[in-house]
Amino acid sequence: MLSLQDSLLVITDLDGSLLDHHTYSWQAAEAWLARLEEHEVPLVICSSKTAAEIVPLQKQLGIEGTPFIAENGARIHLTDQAGEPMVNGDARDYSDIVESLRRLEHQFRFTGFADFSDKEISDITGLTLRDAQLARIREASEALVWRDNEEQFDRFREALAADGLSLTQGGRFWHVMATGSGKGAAVNWLLDQLPQRPVTLGLGDGPNDAPMLDVVDYAVVIKGYSKNPVVLQRTDEQRVYHTAHHGPQGWSEGLDYFITQP
Repeated sequence: MLSLQDSLLVITDLDGSLLDHHTYSWQAAEAWLARLEEHEVPLVICSSKTAAEIVPLQKQLGIEGTPFIAENGARIHLTDQAGEPMVNGDARDYSDIVESLRRLEHQFRFTGFADFSDKEISDITGLTLRDAQLARIREASEALVWRDNEEQFDRFREALAADGLSLTQGGRFWHVMATGSGKGAAVNWLLDQLPQRPVTLGLGDGPNDAPMLDVVDYAVVIKGYSKNPVVLQRTDEQRVYHTAHHGPQGWSEGLDYFITQP
């Protein structure tokens, strides 16, 4: 079991994990958020959301200035000791990714965020128009809706790979980013920047969270809504917990399981 007195770092997905899948509320996790703040346990967001979405959310949660991972690991935001911004160097520019996808539009049927309006994204996700606008301020990945068949999807993945791009599945969309990107790689890169590696506890609910949950010391697989299960490669089952509840209730359940409260 872990203690709040340990050198602990909590790394969390947002949608369907800390945030309710339908309402985007985190109120069911408020008690644990307060405990983490009281004991100065850093909370690192690792999400498919954009930086434009995460920064105001950090402020609401009272964790502004904390490093975070955006766009499924395609972008990492933190500052060095001099206060200068640092970003991972493997990311592809958003405009470059969109241009690559444009070249494939005549072969495959899909719609990316670059082609959606704010209202269309709001209708799909349940986000407000303002939040939908923030979701379209992308830096290093494209989110898309696949509209073609499974056979074409395999060819699409191959075409992306030939261009140095990969696909990962989120809760609502497929995400296109540079090959080698992902939540697991991003977490490892972030931890390598720290002077000393803390004990890490990760929480997530979707297939795109699996790489992150494989690299943390302790993993909470929150009950999700995806048709595809979260499949982990790790074999230390005693360090993995599957929750009975969804969203922030499951998030709190996972912390209850692993962390001994004072």
